[in-house]
Amino acid sequence: MARIHNFSAGPAVLPESVLEQLRSQLFEFGDTGIGLMEMSHRSAAFSEIVDSAQARVRRVMGLPQDYAVLFLQGGASNQFLAVANNLLQGGVADYLDTGTWSNKAIKEAKRFGTVNVVFSAKEAGYNSVPAAWEQSAGAAYTHYTSNNTVAGTQFPGLPASHAGLLVCDASSDIASRPMDYSKIDVVYAGAQKNLGPSGVTLVTLSPAAQARAAASDAPTMLKWATHIAAKKQLFNTPNTLGIYTLERVFAWIEDQGLDAVAERNAVKAQALYDLFDSSDFWAPHALLGSRSQMNVTWRLGQRELEATLLEQADAAGFSGIKGHRSVGGLRASIYNACPMDSVTALVEFLSEFERSHG
Repeated sequence: MARIHNFSAGPAVLPESVLEQLRSQLFEFGDTGIGLMEMSHRSAAFSEIVDSAQARVRRVMGLPQDYAVLFLQGGASNQFLAVANNLLQGGVADYLDTGTWSNKAIKEAKRFGTVNVVFSAKEAGYNSVPAAWEQSAGAAYTHYTSNNTVAGTQFPGLPASHAGLLVCDASSDIASRPMDYSKIDVVYAGAQKNLGPSGVTLVTLSPAAQARAAASDAPTMLKWATHIAAKKQLFNTPNTLGIYTLERVFAWIEDQGLDAVAERNAVKAQALYDLFDSSDFWAPHALLGSRSQMNVTWRLGQRELEATLLEQADAAGFSGIKGHRSVGGLRASIYNACPMDSVTALVEFLSEFERSHG
């Protein structure tokens, strides 16, 4: 059976070249005589994988050697708790509420100190991100979500200013464009959108974040210092398959160059936005200036046609374009590995649907 067009929000499409490498290593990794998922995480072979993965993360993200690079578990949802547990320590933190996931992070942080929600787009249906906001005096950190998968909004770049350390949930746009990640004290991202399969969470920590977290009384598994101090920064058995895949995806990005990846992402997104801006048959959700290049969200002017469109899209081989259950509508997730051919095919399908029903 031929592969269909995968627009799932996550777990998401992986580069086909990486999938081919995975297939070749599952039965026997190199000349070890055992498969990739069977080898010890303390083996020399896996140690080389971890070293290579951390090195590639630092090169692609432009991180200095004194930044910690951790491969954890529990997804971004676990880091909502870990961030506050390690950094808040009864103090004050600024949070930007730009969508479903930032809202969940806010709820977890309130367990550990005072949370100032210095911006919220909730009343407007989370259709924008802020350019600026009023900062809190003495805030330990500022937390933001760089790309919002449900609403389809994205920060165009780094915040111009912030209070305290800068913390970013980059789960859905990490390594999708050049970004000075060395200016972000904590970056965390579930791997299942741009970096690999579900089950691995990448966390990078600046020296300042490491120093503040060292004083935390967080439980063992949530305490970042636990993982930093462990041999190879592997305190417990990690998702070995996921880390290998992440290393291969970063290699795929490196081979092309992050600039080329970003350019392709911009072209894919613009092809969809051009269609949705062309007539009132379509109603894009995010405001200009806040639109995501990873998750394109929209409705139909005649909402009663949405169910028909989804049914026909599924029959035509377009998977995952139903909007998040909390908001409805439609969404195309076009992460790094989503090929241009899939986007072109989707635009053609949607254009024909408009001709037939408009």
